[in-house]
Amino acid sequence: MKSPLRFLHITTFYPPYSFGGDAIYVWRLANALAADGHLVDVLHCADSYDLLAGSRQLPAALPAHPNVTVYGLRNSPRSLAPLAAHQLGFPLLRRAQIANAMMGKVYDVIHYHNISMFGPGVLTLTGAGHKPIKLYTVLEYWLICANNSLWKFGRRACESEQCLQCVIRAGRPLQFWRYTGLLDRLASNVDRFLAPSQAVARIHAERGFRPPMDCLPLFTEVPITGKLLSLPRPFERPYFLFVGRLELLKGVDFLLSAWEHVSGADLVIAGDGREGERLKRRTSGNANINFLGHVSQSDLAALYFHSRACIVPSLNQEPFGLTAIEAMAHQTPVVAHRTGGLSEIVDESAGGLLYENEDELIGAVGKLLSDDSLRNSLGERGYQACLQLWSRPAHLRRYYDLIGEIAATNRAKPRRHELAV
Repeated sequence: MKSPLRFLHITTFYPPYSFGGDAIYVWRLANALAADGHLVDVLHCADSYDLLAGSRQLPAALPAHPNVTVYGLRNSPRSLAPLAAHQLGFPLLRRAQIANAMMGKVYDVIHYHNISMFGPGVLTLTGAGHKPIKLYTVLEYWLICANNSLWKFGRRACESEQCLQCVIRAGRPLQFWRYTGLLDRLASNVDRFLAPSQAVARIHAERGFRPPMDCLPLFTEVPITGKLLSLPRPFERPYFLFVGRLELLKGVDFLLSAWEHVSGADLVIAGDGREGERLKRRTSGNANINFLGHVSQSDLAALYFHSRACIVPSLNQEPFGLTAIEAMAHQTPVVAHRTGGLSEIVDESAGGLLYENEDELIGAVGKLLSDDSLRNSLGERGYQACLQLWSRPAHLRRYYDLIGEIAATNRAKPRRHELAV
């Protein structure tokens, strides 16, 4: 962009008050924009993290650029504001805090991400001065799924809509506003919906979400080769790596079942989650499976680079697959379940192998364990794809182009009326 802009990012989770890759993307984008000279504010719901994290220890804070100002919203009792927004569809108990954070600031861009604990009413925010461009990156399936993940009855990928039964079985309170057309009406406040994969755009259209979506894949930092070569080897034996939340939909149970038929390599699991203790009990006594727990972003680099491959066994329609491009950025091939955005990443990069069943997964592991040439060529292809498609410069070029396109369109037509939260 030719001149500095002021951005406001709104998301339920933001590091360290976060669980997965959606928050990491928002953090990366906020700091990348700040490094380009823009002013960036971030509003997130710290209460929502506290509500869902239970006894989980808060991860270490990630570094922040001086141009980034973060507002972690809190109320007392901590569950009241997020639950009210979840139920009513508007952040009514957050009004004063949001207004204080935005006071006197003229935002050029308001960018929404995961707003599940703000409700669709937050889409009507304006701010002082001229009306901002509004973007919404669809990092999960909240727009079409009350459980956010298209994970049906807590045990399988959703193949057809039985939403009421699914919510009841999940023990979640009903969101009556979902049956009023509120989301459809307020979605008109957004200039552009951005899908991280074609799969996300297609699935939303199939499930009845009307606004079109532009595809803007996520990004990761891509280290130079010299830096990668200096990373210390974390384990002596060859190993394959899983990085992610230990939840049923992430497919770790499937991976462990397949690993019973693998010899000659270890499985290293980096991450934590609700299924962590159960999975550890399941594999107790197996010295070839190593649970590391939560691993910081900086410590993941060596784990990625020295692994034979990163395995992404997600069972649901993974919206993108940030772990996959992080592995490729470290010259490491990916072995991924053929589903959602994961398929697009591997197909477009030619930097990994896809599987559809246990035998194919075991076969892919065997190939990458025994064939150094295959492992290295896939790793190099993935690395080059990251530079071209999923690096910070590639992402920001497209991001700025989108903002420019929307600004030109908005200047050419009257701006619609926008409500206040």
